[in-house]
Amino acid sequence: MKHTRRVNAILLLVCCFVLSGCVWFQSLLPEGRPSDNELLDSYYRTVLKLSTSADALVAIQGPPHGLHSQSESVIASWGQKKKGYKMWFNMVAFHEDELTVQRKYFFIEDERPRSLPALPKQKLRFDTEMVLEEEFLEQPFANENARRIAILQHILEVFKQDIKQVAQDNRMLQASGTMVNQSFSRILQILDDMPVLASKLTELGGLDFDHVVLGKGKIRMVIRDDIVKVKIKIGSIIKNFNRHADVLAM
Repeated sequence: MKHTRRVNAILLLVCCFVLSGCVWFQSLLPEGRPSDNELLDSYYRTVLKLSTSADALVAIQGPPHGLHSQSESVIASWGQKKKGYKMWFNMVAFHEDELTVQRKYFFIEDERPRSLPALPKQKLRFDTEMVLEEEFLEQPFANENARRIAILQHILEVFKQDIKQVAQDNRMLQASGTMVNQSFSRILQILDDMPVLASKLTELGGLDFDHVVLGKGKIRMVIRDDIVKVKIKIGSIIKNFNRHADVLAM
């Protein structure tokens, strides 16, 4: 009788693997390159106003970092895993005359369905660093919170322009761009309803918000001279929002 129960339990487990497409089992296997850390390292190796277009191209393009797309002033490296449920991109934009990096972006999303409780939770991360134009910095603002909100709106508009240059014939980059737009739109909606919350953007713990699909999220912004840095984390990775490496990177 015990032997029969054990056999039935094994058969039930096998059925679960088959019905779930063996997603749980596949989640235990190494994903192969590039790892999340490799992709993020490529982002950090590019330095605004110092790295040239050639430097950035070496840092982000080609295997094992995925495919790449390029326009006259924007380069993006991108790829997918887990049957399209996980996707990422590194993107840099250059000064038209000096050919030095003026903006850089990093995005990674894992939206794999959780068919079994043991699967890792879904996540999204978006980082950007951007040189703010002198004309924008000279604009008058009612107060510091209004300035922070205006900077976030400016980042979103510039990002849309940059990704449009390399995503016209690329559905994955279009989908990734949409996810970034949705995240910013939700954050800006919260700040429009309660502008005083913009003060939390520059605090170490950042501003809390909720994403319609991935759950709880956090955003932090740091402004130093003419450079702004923004970090957004949503889902399972917000527990590492203030991880030492991230704090130093800001």
